Order: sequence, then C-alpha cells, then structure tokens
Amino acid sequence: MRLPIPAKAHPVQTEQIILFRVSGQLFAVSSASVQEVRSVDTLAGAAKEIAQAGLRKVRHIVQRGEHALYVVNGAMHFGLPPFAPALVFVLRRTRTALLVDGIEKMTTMTRLQALPQAFCNDERDWYRGVTAIDQTVVPVVKPEGFLTPDELFLLDSSLQPKESPTEIAARESALGGLLPQTDIIDDSSASFPQ
Repeated sequence: MRLPIPAKAHPVQTEQIILFRVSGQLFAVSSASVQEVRSVDTLAGAAKEIAQAGLRKVRHIVQRGEHALYVVNGAMHFGLPPFAPALVFVLRRTRTALLVDGIEKMTTMTRLQALPQAFCNDERDWYRGVTAIDQTVVPVVKPEGFLTPDELFLLDSSLQPKESPTEIAARESALGGLLPQTDIIDDSSASFPQ
C-alpha cells in the first residue's frame, strides 16, 4: 500500500505591523511603512502652519531638507471625532506625517484579507485590507492613501508665493520685447449678413 505524498506546506508570509489608535479607533500599518515615530512635542518648533491649505485634514507642514511633509490629522481624515494627538508617524516613501493617539502594540500579521464591500468610495483607497488580531478585525491602512495626487497638488500650490500686481507688471514688461507683436483689428463696426 502506497501512502499519498503529503503536500508541501507553504511557509506563512508574515508582516510586522504597528497597531495604533486614532480617536479611540484601532488601525494597523506596516512597520516598514513608518520611517520614524515622534512625539507631537518634538514637532512643535519645526511645523509651520499652512495659511490656506484648502484641506481641513492638513494644517501644518514640516520642512525636511528639500522635501515638505504634510501633517495629516488622522481623525479628520477618517471622519472621527477630534482628539489630542500624542504621536506623529513619518510615513516612508510619501510626503505624509500622520497624527495619532498612540501605539497600541507592534505585532505580526499573518493574513491580509480583501476589503469587504462595506468599504466604498475613498475608503477603498485608504486601506490595503483588513486583518484579524486577537479576535478583532482591524483595517490596515495604505500609507499613500492619506493624500491623493490632487490633494498634494493643491497643497503644493498653496505654498507657492503669490505675485503682487507690481511683480506681474514687471514680469510682463520684461517679456514685452520678447513677445511677437500682433495687429489688433477692430471689427466692432463691421456688419455681417444675417
């Protein structure tokens, strides 16, 4: 009698994650996506307020060399009640720093499930999926989902210095010699057949 050959067990793929809270709600993020974790107090002197950002969830910017990090309020982003953040996650390969209540714990995720159909619209861009940790279903955030390319463009344009009317006039007069002259035809007195 021959015994069947047992199927090879595939090694379980694991990922280190950080469980964190925003307004008391539990979320997860890949620890590889977090470049650094800082106290909000350490950013107090470095963060500048954005006068007219156009986005309620972003009120501050931190300049890091040539790069600007936009500080996203996690509660406003997720539509949760306001909170007093204690930590900032500087997210790797993005221009985002995320305000959070605190870290619950670091753990290992063994399985990432697809998002249920209940997650719709923007939520599908915010999350990679969901995972079960200690009998609790936790959404796993997508670091690049906090600011869309359109939102980054809006924020970048709000930081551009605005030209005053005298600067515009000076720029136009400097370009005046470079622009081709065109003849303007006044056709206001012309009559057209009807």
